[in-house]
Amino acid sequence: MTIRLKSEKEIEILKEGGRRHAEILRLLAEMVEPGVSTLALEEEALALVKAGGDKPAHLGYTPAGAKRPFPAALCISINDEIVHGIPNETPKVLKQGDVVAIDLSVIHQGLFTDSAITVPVGAVDDEARELLKATKRALEAGIAAAKPGNHTGDIGFAISKVVSETRFSLAEDLVGHGLGYALHEEPYVPNVGRKGEGEKLVPGMVLAIEPMVNAGRGGIRQMKDGYTIKTRDGSRSAHFEHTVAITEKGNIVLTLDK
Repeated sequence: MTIRLKSEKEIEILKEGGRRHAEILRLLAEMVEPGVSTLALEEEALALVKAGGDKPAHLGYTPAGAKRPFPAALCISINDEIVHGIPNETPKVLKQGDVVAIDLSVIHQGLFTDSAITVPVGAVDDEARELLKATKRALEAGIAAAKPGNHTGDIGFAISKVVSETRFSLAEDLVGHGLGYALHEEPYVPNVGRKGEGEKLVPGMVLAIEPMVNAGRGGIRQMKDGYTIKTRDGSRSAHFEHTVAITEKGNIVLTLDK
Protein backbone atom coordinates (compact mmCIF):
# COMPACT_ATOMS: atom_id res chain seq x y z
CA MET A 1 0.00 0.00 0.00
CA THR A 2 1.41 3.38 -1.03
CA ILE A 3 0.07 6.39 0.86
CA ARG A 4 1.06 9.71 -0.68
CA LEU A 5 1.55 12.42 1.93
CA LYS A 6 0.72 16.06 1.18
CA SER A 7 2.98 18.99 1.97
CA GLU A 8 1.93 21.93 4.14
CA LYS A 9 1.67 24.05 0.98
CA GLU A 10 -0.57 21.46 -0.67
CA ILE A 11 -2.77 21.29 2.43
CA GLU A 12 -3.18 25.09 2.21
CA ILE A 13 -4.32 24.70 -1.41
CA LEU A 14 -6.71 21.94 -0.34
CA LYS A 15 -8.04 24.19 2.42
CA GLU A 16 -8.92 26.90 -0.11
CA GLY A 17 -10.44 24.32 -2.44
CA GLY A 18 -12.40 22.92 0.48
CA ARG A 19 -13.69 26.36 1.45
CA ARG A 20 -15.01 26.89 -2.09
CA HIS A 21 -16.38 23.37 -2.06
CA ALA A 22 -18.30 23.93 1.19
CA GLU A 23 -19.74 27.20 -0.08
CA ILE A 24 -21.10 25.43 -3.16
CA LEU A 25 -22.72 22.73 -1.04
CA ARG A 26 -24.25 25.41 1.19
CA LEU A 27 -25.77 27.15 -1.83
CA LEU A 28 -27.08 23.86 -3.23
CA ALA A 29 -28.65 23.00 0.14
CA GLU A 30 -30.51 26.32 0.05
CA MET A 31 -32.03 25.30 -3.30
CA VAL A 32 -33.49 22.08 -1.92
CA GLU A 33 -37.28 22.31 -1.67
CA PRO A 34 -40.31 20.46 -3.05
CA GLY A 35 -40.56 20.78 -6.84
CA VAL A 36 -36.85 21.26 -7.51
CA SER A 37 -35.33 18.76 -9.95
CA THR A 38 -32.05 16.94 -9.56
CA LEU A 39 -31.10 18.32 -12.98
CA ALA A 40 -31.45 21.90 -11.69
CA LEU A 41 -29.10 21.08 -8.80
CA GLU A 42 -26.63 19.47 -11.19
CA GLU A 43 -26.63 22.46 -13.55
CA GLU A 44 -26.18 24.90 -10.66
CA ALA A 45 -23.29 22.87 -9.26
CA LEU A 46 -21.54 22.87 -12.64
CA ALA A 47 -21.97 26.62 -12.96
CA LEU A 48 -20.71 27.32 -9.44
CA VAL A 49 -17.64 25.10 -9.74
CA LYS A 50 -16.67 26.56 -13.11
CA ALA A 51 -17.28 30.13 -11.92
CA GLY A 52 -14.46 29.63 -9.41
CA GLY A 53 -12.12 28.32 -12.09
CA ASP A 54 -12.24 24.81 -10.65
CA LYS A 55 -13.34 21.44 -12.04
CA PRO A 56 -15.91 18.84 -10.89
CA ALA A 57 -14.01 15.65 -10.10
CA HIS A 58 -16.90 13.20 -10.48
CA LEU A 59 -17.75 14.25 -14.04
CA GLY A 60 -16.10 11.84 -16.46
CA TYR A 61 -14.41 9.84 -13.67
CA THR A 62 -14.29 6.06 -14.12
CA PRO A 63 -13.71 4.28 -10.79
CA ALA A 64 -12.19 0.81 -10.64
CA GLY A 65 -14.63 -1.79 -11.94
CA ALA A 66 -16.98 0.70 -13.59
CA LYS A 67 -18.01 0.13 -17.21
CA ARG A 68 -18.41 3.81 -18.08
CA PRO A 69 -17.44 7.25 -16.78
CA PHE A 70 -19.70 8.92 -14.24
CA PRO A 71 -21.92 11.30 -16.25
CA ALA A 72 -22.45 14.15 -13.76
CA ALA A 73 -20.73 16.59 -11.40
CA LEU A 74 -22.96 15.64 -8.46
CA CYS A 75 -24.05 12.37 -6.95
CA ILE A 76 -27.63 12.94 -5.75
CA SER A 77 -29.17 10.11 -3.75
CA ILE A 78 -32.79 10.32 -2.59
CA ASN A 79 -34.45 8.33 0.22
CA ASP A 80 -33.43 4.67 -0.26
CA GLU A 81 -30.54 5.61 -2.54
CA ILE A 82 -27.39 5.56 -0.42
CA VAL A 83 -24.74 6.93 -2.77
CA HIS A 84 -23.82 7.60 -6.41
CA GLY A 85 -27.30 8.54 -7.65
CA ILE A 86 -27.12 10.06 -11.15
CA PRO A 87 -28.95 13.43 -11.30
CA ASN A 88 -29.06 14.12 -15.02
CA GLU A 89 -29.84 10.92 -16.93
CA THR A 90 -33.33 10.42 -15.51
CA PRO A 91 -33.92 13.60 -13.47
CA LYS A 92 -36.15 13.37 -10.42
CA VAL A 93 -38.28 16.03 -8.77
CA LEU A 94 -37.84 16.42 -5.02
CA LYS A 95 -40.96 15.89 -2.91
CA GLN A 96 -41.98 17.04 0.55
CA GLY A 97 -40.58 14.62 3.13
CA ASP A 98 -37.70 13.33 1.00
CA VAL A 99 -34.13 13.20 2.27
CA VAL A 100 -31.57 14.01 -0.40
CA ALA A 101 -27.82 13.38 -0.20
CA ILE A 102 -25.66 15.70 -2.29
CA ASP A 103 -22.09 14.50 -2.87
CA LEU A 104 -19.62 16.79 -4.66
CA SER A 105 -15.93 16.46 -5.46
CA VAL A 106 -13.88 19.45 -6.60
CA ILE A 107 -10.46 19.88 -8.21
CA HIS A 108 -8.80 23.16 -7.17
CA GLN A 109 -5.32 23.86 -8.52
CA GLY A 110 -4.95 20.18 -9.34
CA LEU A 111 -5.87 18.91 -5.85
CA PHE A 112 -9.05 17.03 -4.91
CA THR A 113 -11.56 17.49 -2.10
CA ASP A 114 -14.69 15.42 -1.45
CA SER A 115 -17.71 16.25 0.72
CA ALA A 116 -21.36 15.29 1.11
CA ILE A 117 -24.42 16.53 2.98
CA THR A 118 -27.91 15.14 3.41
CA VAL A 119 -30.73 17.66 3.36
CA PRO A 120 -34.41 17.30 4.34
CA VAL A 121 -36.92 18.40 1.70
CA GLY A 122 -39.43 20.58 3.51
CA ALA A 123 -40.92 19.04 6.63
CA VAL A 124 -39.75 15.48 7.33
CA ASP A 125 -40.79 12.88 9.88
CA ASP A 126 -39.09 12.03 13.18
CA GLU A 127 -37.22 9.06 11.75
CA ALA A 128 -35.61 11.22 9.04
CA ARG A 129 -34.58 13.87 11.54
CA GLU A 130 -33.05 11.25 13.83
CA LEU A 131 -31.29 9.59 10.89
CA LEU A 132 -29.64 12.83 9.78
CA LYS A 133 -28.65 13.71 13.34
CA ALA A 134 -27.13 10.26 13.96
CA THR A 135 -25.15 10.33 10.72
CA LYS A 136 -23.76 13.79 11.49
CA ARG A 137 -22.73 12.62 14.97
CA ALA A 138 -21.04 9.57 13.45
CA LEU A 139 -19.04 11.81 11.12
CA GLU A 140 -18.04 14.08 14.01
CA ALA A 141 -16.89 11.06 16.01
CA GLY A 142 -14.87 9.75 13.07
CA ILE A 143 -13.19 13.13 12.61
CA ALA A 144 -12.37 13.34 16.33
CA ALA A 145 -10.59 9.98 16.07
CA ALA A 146 -8.58 11.08 13.01
CA LYS A 147 -5.45 12.31 14.75
CA PRO A 148 -1.77 11.48 14.41
CA GLY A 149 -0.76 8.25 16.09
CA ASN A 150 -4.21 6.72 15.77
CA HIS A 151 -5.16 4.25 13.03
CA THR A 152 -7.86 4.01 10.40
CA GLY A 153 -9.47 1.37 12.62
CA ASP A 154 -9.92 4.01 15.34
CA ILE A 155 -12.00 6.08 12.89
CA GLY A 156 -14.18 3.09 12.04
CA PHE A 157 -14.55 2.18 15.70
CA ALA A 158 -15.69 5.70 16.61
CA ILE A 159 -18.20 5.86 13.76
CA SER A 160 -19.67 2.42 14.41
CA LYS A 161 -19.95 3.07 18.15
CA VAL A 162 -22.21 6.08 17.53
CA VAL A 163 -24.41 4.19 15.08
CA SER A 164 -24.61 1.09 17.31
CA GLU A 165 -26.28 3.20 19.98
CA THR A 166 -29.14 4.06 17.61
CA ARG A 167 -31.81 1.99 15.86
CA PHE A 168 -30.00 2.52 12.54
CA SER A 169 -27.33 0.56 10.62
CA LEU A 170 -24.17 1.43 8.74
CA ALA A 171 -24.36 0.66 5.03
CA GLU A 172 -22.36 -2.51 4.45
CA ASP A 173 -19.10 -2.48 2.46
CA LEU A 174 -19.08 1.30 1.84
CA VAL A 175 -16.03 3.16 3.11
CA GLY A 176 -14.09 6.41 2.99
CA HIS A 177 -10.71 6.84 1.30
CA GLY A 178 -7.55 8.82 0.92
CA LEU A 179 -7.48 11.64 -1.63
CA GLY A 180 -5.71 14.80 -2.68
CA TYR A 181 -3.71 14.00 -5.80
CA ALA A 182 -6.61 11.89 -7.08
CA LEU A 183 -10.22 11.35 -6.08
CA HIS A 184 -9.52 7.93 -4.60
CA GLU A 185 -6.18 7.06 -3.00
CA GLU A 186 -4.91 4.75 -0.27
CA PRO A 187 -5.80 4.11 2.48
CA TYR A 188 -9.41 3.06 2.62
CA VAL A 189 -11.13 4.48 5.69
CA PRO A 190 -13.60 2.00 7.23
CA ASN A 191 -16.83 2.93 8.96
CA VAL A 192 -16.46 -0.17 11.15
CA GLY A 193 -13.15 -0.94 12.79
CA ARG A 194 -11.13 -1.88 15.84
CA LYS A 195 -8.93 0.48 17.82
CA GLY A 196 -5.28 0.28 16.86
CA GLU A 197 -5.89 -1.63 13.62
CA GLY A 198 -5.43 -0.45 10.04
CA GLU A 199 -3.04 2.14 8.69
CA LYS A 200 -1.34 4.46 11.16
CA LEU A 201 -2.34 8.11 10.76
CA VAL A 202 0.61 10.43 10.18
CA PRO A 203 0.90 14.13 9.30
CA GLY A 204 0.35 14.78 5.61
CA MET A 205 -2.40 12.19 5.16
CA VAL A 206 -5.63 13.51 3.66
CA LEU A 207 -8.76 11.42 4.18
CA ALA A 208 -12.38 11.45 3.11
CA ILE A 209 -14.37 10.33 6.15
CA GLU A 210 -17.93 9.42 5.18
CA PRO A 211 -20.43 7.43 7.23
CA MET A 212 -23.46 6.21 5.28
CA VAL A 213 -26.28 5.20 7.62
CA ASN A 214 -29.46 3.29 6.77
CA ALA A 215 -32.72 3.63 8.68
CA GLY A 216 -33.21 -0.13 8.36
CA ARG A 217 -30.68 -2.89 7.87
CA GLY A 218 -27.22 -2.43 6.41
CA GLY A 219 -27.68 -4.44 3.21
CA ILE A 220 -27.05 -2.71 -0.12
CA ARG A 221 -27.75 -3.35 -3.81
CA GLN A 222 -26.43 -1.76 -7.00
CA MET A 223 -28.75 -0.54 -9.74
CA LYS A 224 -28.50 -1.30 -13.46
CA ASP A 225 -27.10 2.14 -14.20
CA GLY A 226 -23.82 0.84 -12.78
CA TYR A 227 -23.51 3.52 -10.11
CA THR A 228 -26.56 4.06 -7.89
CA ILE A 229 -26.44 2.03 -4.68
CA LYS A 230 -29.67 1.55 -2.71
CA THR A 231 -30.62 -0.02 0.60
CA ARG A 232 -31.59 -3.63 0.13
CA ASP A 233 -34.69 -3.32 2.34
CA GLY A 234 -35.93 -0.03 0.85
CA SER A 235 -35.24 2.00 3.99
CA ARG A 236 -33.95 5.56 3.76
CA SER A 237 -30.29 6.44 4.06
CA ALA A 238 -28.15 9.47 4.94
CA HIS A 239 -24.59 10.39 3.99
CA PHE A 240 -22.28 13.05 5.42
CA GLU A 241 -18.63 13.47 4.41
CA HIS A 242 -15.69 15.78 5.01
CA THR A 243 -12.14 15.90 3.70
CA VAL A 244 -9.74 15.92 6.66
CA ALA A 245 -5.97 16.55 6.76
CA ILE A 246 -3.85 14.93 9.47
CA THR A 247 -1.35 17.40 10.95
CA GLU A 248 1.28 17.45 13.69
CA LYS A 249 -1.24 19.13 16.01
CA GLY A 250 -4.29 16.99 15.21
CA ASN A 251 -6.41 17.47 12.11
CA ILE A 252 -7.94 20.13 9.90
CA VAL A 253 -11.41 19.71 8.39
CA LEU A 254 -10.75 21.12 4.94
CA THR A 255 -14.30 21.21 3.55
CA LEU A 256 -15.66 23.91 5.82
CA ASP A 257 -17.36 27.10 4.67
CA LYS A 258 -15.04 29.58 6.41
